[in-house]
This record gives sequence, structure tokens and C-alpha cells, in this order.
Amino acid sequence: MPDGSSPFPIYRQLGVDVVQMQLVWDRVAPTRPTDPRNPADPAYRWPLNVDQAVRDGRRSGIQVALLVRGAPSWANGGREPQWVPGAEQEFANFLTAASRRYRSVRRWMIWGEPNQQTRFHPLPVGSPVGPRAYALLLDAAYGALKRQNRRNIVVGGMSFSFGEVRPANWLRWMQLPNGRPPRLDEYGINPFTGRAPDISLQGYPGFPGARDISDLDILAREVRRTYRSIGRRPRLWVSEFTVSSDRPDRAFHFAVSRAEQARWLRAAFGISRRVGAAGFGWFNLMDEPAGTPEGLTTGLMTYEGERKPSFYAYRRLP
Repeated sequence: MPDGSSPFPIYRQLGVDVVQMQLVWDRVAPTRPTDPRNPADPAYRWPLNVDQAVRDGRRSGIQVALLVRGAPSWANGGREPQWVPGAEQEFANFLTAASRRYRSVRRWMIWGEPNQQTRFHPLPVGSPVGPRAYALLLDAAYGALKRQNRRNIVVGGMSFSFGEVRPANWLRWMQLPNGRPPRLDEYGINPFTGRAPDISLQGYPGFPGARDISDLDILAREVRRTYRSIGRRPRLWVSEFTVSSDRPDRAFHFAVSRAEQARWLRAAFGISRRVGAAGFGWFNLMDEPAGTPEGLTTGLMTYEGERKPSFYAYRRLP
């Protein structure tokens, strides 16, 4: 919190079950570890904020879920972090070390919005190249995490509503060399939108293959159909959903009123629950300071601590 205190007491007031954090591989391992599966290898620089959150979560009875992304340059041929590693086993080794360090963490999300070029490469527009590269990464991660603990939940896909490869194609092209889909327990989606959530809407006008919050029923059917061939029925994991109040910001070119933000939250949660999603994530708890250029206004609270109507709407959710 701005005063240095832990946000976990507020999470408890809100009835939060899971707090999502990021674990950025290239920051944790800027140099190649000698023993990559060992979390005590001196090359690893584990982030203090994740360590603290995991401790606070255990004390508060709130789970911490980790989204793992970003390849170090030593693993991907000297490229930017969004480029996949040259060998999927390098990523699997890191997840082995991470799961040994954070033994209480059960839900692991593999990359974030990899159907966007700003997040993942290679990703040619409208091509299966990116989804197939991601499938190898995901499947290797799944094997590593399950070997550490069968109770680990692996969330794959992790697609954004739109992107250079739309979610419908991302899911269809996310295949291993043998033609089978990569293993996962839940399919992650960040179903951001520019329209009020309404499950009666079908498809996003002008964006074929997009899947926003109103299309979760369509996406859930597509995921079940894709994984039926290997005897799985993955649920959706709504990793992040939000809308800006008060003013546009760097996340959204539009904003709604505070009362409307609360209505969007309730409607989006209702859709997620209706399709049987495993979880619904709101991004985020608190706005950025008012003077921040294009500062985020997606929080349930202002930076000064004022609770918006969406705070109370979230607290009243079932």
C-alpha cells in the first residue's frame, strides 16, 4: 500500500481467494544458473515482493498464483524477453526451481497474453507459428510442475481478447508436433472489452475470432471441444478483467462512471460464474496517483484510499 503496509487485510475484507503476481524469469535469472533446478543457485535473484506476498498469503489464508513470463537473453539467443527460449527445457528447469522455492503456490500461469506481439515472439500475424511455439513451452512447463507436485494447477493459453492471433485461432493452432493440444488444467483468458458485458452478444463486430467477456460461453465450448480428443474438460480461468473509471488511461482509451464500473464488475463476474470459470480476477486493487501520466484508474480504490462503488460490489459477490 502507499503507506508501506500490506494489502492482505484489505484483500480479506473483500473476500479475495487468490492474489495474482508475476514472476519474471529474465529478472530472476539474469545470468545462467549452474544448477537451474535448484532455487538456491547463486544466479537466482528471487523477488522480495513475491516472497513477502507468499508469506502474507499463508498467514491470511489467501492463495498466491504466479504468472511466469520473460526469457533471459542467455536462453533465447540474445533477444528481447518476449522471445521464447531456444530450448523449452530451460523454461521447465526454471519452473522446477520456482515451484521448489514457492511450495505453497498451487496455480501457475504460463506467460501472459502471448497472442500479442508486445508479449510474445515469434508471432507472425494470423499464423500458427506463434501458437505452436507456445504449445511446446506450455507442455514442457506442465510436465515440470506436475513432477514437483501433482496438485499444481497449470493455466495455459493465457490469451488476450484480440491480439495479432485472435483467441479462436490461437486455441485452434496451439498444437504440439503430433497434432495434439498441449497439456493444461485451465485455459486462461484476459477478456477485456470496449462494450458492457452481456452474454447474449455473439462475437465482437469487426474482429472475427476475438473473444471478450461477453464471448466466454463461446470460448468455453471451443476449449472443451479442443481438449475432448485427449479426455480433458478444462475450465476457464479469467485471469484479468477490468474497466477504467473517471478518465481514460494507458490501458483504455475510454472510461465509465464509478457506478458503471461497479455494474461492469457484477456483470462480468456473473458471466464467469455462468460458464463455470474456475476463477475471476479483477485488475486491480488501487488506482495510480492522479498526477501519473495516463495513470491507471482501474482500481477498486483511489490511490488516496477512497473506496469506489466497485469495491463494495466486489465485496458483495457470492
